Amino acid sequence: MSRVDTSRLIGHIVSGHGVASGRSDGSPYPAGTIAMQTPVFRQAGLDLSDCWPGTINLSFAPLELRLKDPDHCFPHLRWTDLHPPETFSFWRVDLISENGQQACGWVYRPHPETKQRHWQSSSTLELLAPRLNGVKPNSRMEIVDHRSRIALVDGVRLRSRLLECLKFRVLAAQQSFFVSTEGEQRRVWLRQAWPEALDLDDGDLEAVWSQARMLYADD
Repeated sequence: MSRVDTSRLIGHIVSGHGVASGRSDGSPYPAGTIAMQTPVFRQAGLDLSDCWPGTINLSFAPLELRLKDPDHCFPHLRWTDLHPPETFSFWRVDLISENGQQACGWVYRPHPETKQRHWQSSSTLELLAPRLNGVKPNSRMEIVDHRSRIALVDGVRLRSRLLECLKFRVLAAQQSFFVSTEGEQRRVWLRQAWPEALDLDDGDLEAVWSQARMLYADD
């Protein structure tokens, strides 16, 4: 299986950059980014006043996360003068800590295409929630999304299998294959040839296509 799609997922907590909470000595945001962003989110329509002003970082490594249909998406919000506006999405979830505490929280996702620094791994969720006691690195936490919008995929396996799938197409068609699968046509082709690979993002697909060109296409 290359995809796990369920309403309940269990990960383990990892240490973050310390920027969201303002704990990092090297952060340009000593108040913490969450405290700075909260009034902006409230103005946009999302009240996070019940959440602790920092993130819980939940890892599902080596699997990678895929999210869809957020409860809120705020495009191009300006919350600081230190870099351009960012886009943020939020998913409402229930959290259950290793010691049994339960709380309603949010998956908090600054979109990587608008984020200039402090990127998160594709295996890690950032969560906002009320303060929970006993939550520490290496402890487990369960998230419950009753709408099953969060999936885990084996990205390494998908990329490897896709490269193998492309091998015979490229050897047979050479450069004409790449011409016929440029831009939006790439996903159109995948829907017909191997829909499982649609779980990969555009950056992953471009990397696999480039590798296939290098390995299998004539100069």
